[in-house]
Amino acid sequence: MREQQRAQTPAQRKAQRSWGRGPVATVRAGRPLVTYWLIGITVGVFILQWIPGLNVTNLLLFAGPYVDPTSQLAAPFQPWRLITGAFVHSTGGFWHIALNMLALWMLGRTLEPLLGRGRFLALYLMSALGGSVAVALIAPFQPVVGASGAVFGLLGALLVIGRHLGANLKGIIIVLGINLVIGFIPGFQIAWQAHIGGLAIGALIGLVYARTRRRDQRGVQFGLLALIVVVLLGLLLVPVLT
Repeated sequence: MREQQRAQTPAQRKAQRSWGRGPVATVRAGRPLVTYWLIGITVGVFILQWIPGLNVTNLLLFAGPYVDPTSQLAAPFQPWRLITGAFVHSTGGFWHIALNMLALWMLGRTLEPLLGRGRFLALYLMSALGGSVAVALIAPFQPVVGASGAVFGLLGALLVIGRHLGANLKGIIIVLGINLVIGFIPGFQIAWQAHIGGLAIGALIGLVYARTRRRDQRGVQFGLLALIVVVLLGLLLVPVLT
């Protein structure tokens, strides 16, 4: 996106100036601290996963029965796993956490200064929530770990916001398409349900940010974000898809 700024057309520069008038999209100086904190917490949890006896993975992973009080399985009701599942990763290979954290670092450096720390954090956590809800609805008995749903949410938001900035989105679309297709290839143990859920919620949040970026629309923005959370939690009451 930085390279494209040097070759922007007058119309694209006008769109970006228009975007930047609101408080949501003002580019802020400084380091993307939320991105670094998210990476640090995730890596810290990953280290704890390797300590014998702590059983961190089983304590934090997500599966549908943990948010279904009527489940016939002996699973306690632990709704916080909808979020904590994004902070644990497979210990069977370093690539899982490495690729997710690399993607978070790359996307966070662009989105966090653009959105602001609070909105970026909300985007990340709500995308993780969207991914978990999709898993609960489509594959309720499949235990999942990883930040992929949240990362796909960042991609979805970047896609929508980039469209409003007039950026060339071909590269993002290609990367997104490749990662979506990989999730459906036999042999890859990837929770494509979380990818789809995170992507959809991230794109929706990106649209909310794009359409409510004026200062006088801040209340509307917060209300819409709260509504998205309520709807996601309400979807957990929908009969499980088999």
